[in-house]
Amino acid sequence: MFEIIDYKLNDKNDWDAFVRNSVNATFLFLRDYMDYHSYRFHDASLMIYRKGKLFALLPANIDNDVLYSHQGLTYGGLLIDKKATTAEIVELWGDMNEYMKEKGITRVVYKPIPFIFQQIPAQEDLYALFRTTNARLIGRNMSATIYQENKIKFIESRRSGMRKALANGIQVRLSDDWDLFWKILDDNLKNKYGAAPVHTLEEILILKDKFPKNIKLYMAYHQEKAVGGTVLYITQRVVHTQYISASLEGKEMGALDLLFDYLINQEYSNFPIFDFGTSNEEMGKVLNEALIFQKEGFGGRGVACDFYEYEL
Repeated sequence: MFEIIDYKLNDKNDWDAFVRNSVNATFLFLRDYMDYHSYRFHDASLMIYRKGKLFALLPANIDNDVLYSHQGLTYGGLLIDKKATTAEIVELWGDMNEYMKEKGITRVVYKPIPFIFQQIPAQEDLYALFRTTNARLIGRNMSATIYQENKIKFIESRRSGMRKALANGIQVRLSDDWDLFWKILDDNLKNKYGAAPVHTLEEILILKDKFPKNIKLYMAYHQEKAVGGTVLYITQRVVHTQYISASLEGKEMGALDLLFDYLINQEYSNFPIFDFGTSNEEMGKVLNEALIFQKEGFGGRGVACDFYEYEL
């Protein structure tokens, strides 16, 4: 019933057209986003046809004999349109597993798309996993998320930070000072975790030029000196903080408190969901309590971002 083929470069237009009409896809699944780091991953994305028409997509990469959906993306999963039914997805999953076995894949690591990014309910993949595989939960990160129609007030320490920022004359605005923010971000990650941002400055500049409506930088300034900021990924329903960072001076002045008050309660108050992203390491086994405390202080509450694994 289903025809499954490997994605190829000349399929880009068909792939992107389906992504734009999918009920659970975001701009991260457009090929211009997926392929910016194609040199790091062996792409193994699948295109699924039914009766000659594109029915679903599986963004994926392969490492040895393991298929991931997708290691280069924050979240992955089967992309569908509004016509797909549960019975069809169950049947498709069985066909996909047979196709992957024939290609020599022995194991699948699957990251479903968190439900907050879906335009309509689209968790048929989770049922198909249950019905057709021996999938087990191997990781669970926690994101801190705000529903704008029913949001929680900032805790006192966040409100105190806002007052401090106002007293210090902190100003918040949309910015193009990417190099300044990346310096703050890079210094913080090196000093705290001995790490670096997932994206290099060059990579994020390429992406923001390709997706100017989706990727934006907001900065907090003290006397025109950059003291903190956040990179936002803006999708159909969700405003997501991809990066957050402040200098020591910015932290002391409450710059991020004022920044997020502006973003949540003014600039993006018309979006249904504001999402701060996860605060975990080691696939959820480690919780960064200080980081999630900050996010929960703005009213964020838990959304699970899961990882499943099964043998073929």
